[in-house]
Amino acid sequence: QVQLVESGGGWVQPGGSLKLSCAASGFNFSSAIMGWVRQAPGKELESVSIISEDGSSTVYPTSVKGRFSGSRDNAKNMLYLQMNNLKTEDTAVYYCQSRLGPRSDRGQGTHVTVSS
Repeated sequence: QVQLVESGGGWVQPGGSLKLSCAASGFNFSSAIMGWVRQAPGKELESVSIISEDGSSTVYPTSVKGRFSGSRDNAKNMLYLQMNNLKTEDTAVYYCQSRLGPRSDRGQGTHVTVSS
């Protein structure tokens, strides 16, 4: 079955960096559009990165553009999110998400806390 396992979350001070990873299995990873979404306490789910099947195209919302960078390694079935210049408002649970045809799946999430 589809498995998406996130790692790399933690606590970081404002201005710091973190790199999230997502290990994918159980589906044709290289054919899936992948992305990262986050949910801050009391807020709705927000997409922060979408990356095309071959990794050549990425989309970011204004809130993270220039600070976050998504990438993937199709040979390793891995998805990454490099987060730089983190802000307190980036505090959230970050989820890896896959979309293959009509099916969409999400991992269990990893917590990111940005505070001083």
